[in-house]
Amino acid sequence: MLSDVEGAAVACTEEDPRVAELRLAVARLRRELAAHPAELPDRAIADDELAALDAMARTGTPELHRLRRSLLLVAGALGSVSALNPALRAVRAAIDLFGTVPR
Repeated sequence: MLSDVEGAAVACTEEDPRVAELRLAVARLRRELAAHPAELPDRAIADDELAALDAMARTGTPELHRLRRSLLLVAGALGSVSALNPALRAVRAAIDLFGTVPR
């Protein structure tokens, strides 16, 4: 089961390639953020949300609405740091694998 319209939990296991892709993308962004030398005012928010994304992926049942919310918070916290854009796009692409939330 992917996700229903209400954004209920997505049934996944550790072997689910979507979960693996999400964990890889989150790990990459976390590494790149940790290595980024600039002082970012909302770095702690980005770190917290990336940790939350990783935890959701580890449970194997990420909730689509929560994934999207975390992505929005991370993107907002990182602002326009162009050096982190490729890794942030990879996280977004990994979240997109779980489906889209209807508008």
